[in-house]
Amino acid sequence: MRNRNPEQQMLAPLQRKPVNARALRYGLFIAAVLVLFAVVFAFGIYPRMSATAALKQETATLNVPTVSVMQPKAGNLTQELILPGNMQAFVEAPLYARTNGYIKRWTADIGSRVKPGQLLAEIDTPEVDDQLQQARADLATAQANYRLAEKTAARWQELIKTDSVSKQEVDQTAADMEAKKAALDSARFNVARLEKLQAFKRIYAPFEGVVTARRVDVGMLVEAGSGSGRELFHLAGTRTLRVYINVPQANSRDAVPGVEADLTLNEFPGRRFKGKLVRTTQSIDPSSRTLLAEIAVDNPSGELLPGAYAQVHLKLTSGNAVLLLPVNTLLFRSEGVQVAVVGADQRVVLQEVVLGRDFGTQVEVTSGLDPQAQVIVNPSDSMMAGAQVRVAADAAPAKTK
Repeated sequence: MRNRNPEQQMLAPLQRKPVNARALRYGLFIAAVLVLFAVVFAFGIYPRMSATAALKQETATLNVPTVSVMQPKAGNLTQELILPGNMQAFVEAPLYARTNGYIKRWTADIGSRVKPGQLLAEIDTPEVDDQLQQARADLATAQANYRLAEKTAARWQELIKTDSVSKQEVDQTAADMEAKKAALDSARFNVARLEKLQAFKRIYAPFEGVVTARRVDVGMLVEAGSGSGRELFHLAGTRTLRVYINVPQANSRDAVPGVEADLTLNEFPGRRFKGKLVRTTQSIDPSSRTLLAEIAVDNPSGELLPGAYAQVHLKLTSGNAVLLLPVNTLLFRSEGVQVAVVGADQRVVLQEVVLGRDFGTQVEVTSGLDPQAQVIVNPSDSMMAGAQVRVAADAAPAKTK
């Protein structure tokens, strides 16, 4: 290394000093720029970036709708179906005359409760009485003729043994006896017929019941038969009543004989009359799509009147498990009735369901829905399958009340 002289060594530090000062100023400038950039980034750019990110996050959050959900409720297998019913007498019959004549007297008026065999009216039948007297006289004549023919035939049977008469004459007397016997039988049957006809002059109650109509009076001419004849009395058995109801087709499978029923009437507030479904027509009426059913109700005191209107409360037990949903969960679309369900991935699943009975605020779902499904309440008409949703934090899956 070349040696420097002392002067040069003394001047060297003085020569390097300007160079270090410039470097220091340059470094300070760079540091100031960095600090300024950091300050601008910290107080200007970063808040804006954070605000932009937060806005994007909020926008994305707002784009995901918040929904309330609920779980379907298990339907009650036993339900009360209320239907209008028409009450009729268990047995009723119009009573007509079986013989011609005039009303001699009557013993029962409307509202009268009668027993089986009780006399209701009596008919005066002079023509039938005369015909019966004539028939009895004819019977006596036929009996006399037969006795004579019988004795004659027996006498001729003895004479033929001595060849006093011919075989032809014996046969004739035997045939004459048979003819007289036939005439006697005919006379007897005619007398029996007229006696029965004469017995019809008295009209008796065929069963226990109440007289609901009387259309006769003393001296009135009546004729036999129900075609041209006048109805004399109308009798209704009210100890047991029939109540006919029309069960909707949707409930026809549950309406079977033995189902209990209660009857309520406006004239008996707070009271229920026990009955039981006894039979159905086993066919649906195509005009009304209903099943005609008959309810039997005991009426020993006669409080219930035939022809009255009643409300029948049927206690039906369904054999199929059903679910209940409020009506504000249903979507009515061209594909059918659907409900919107929240899936495990928080996306909407549209499920077609089959509805049963409508209870106004609730409906039955007979198929197409899981009992544990989270059903969206008040879904929008524009809701599509696969859409992302968020379940409201305060909307825990609750069952319908």
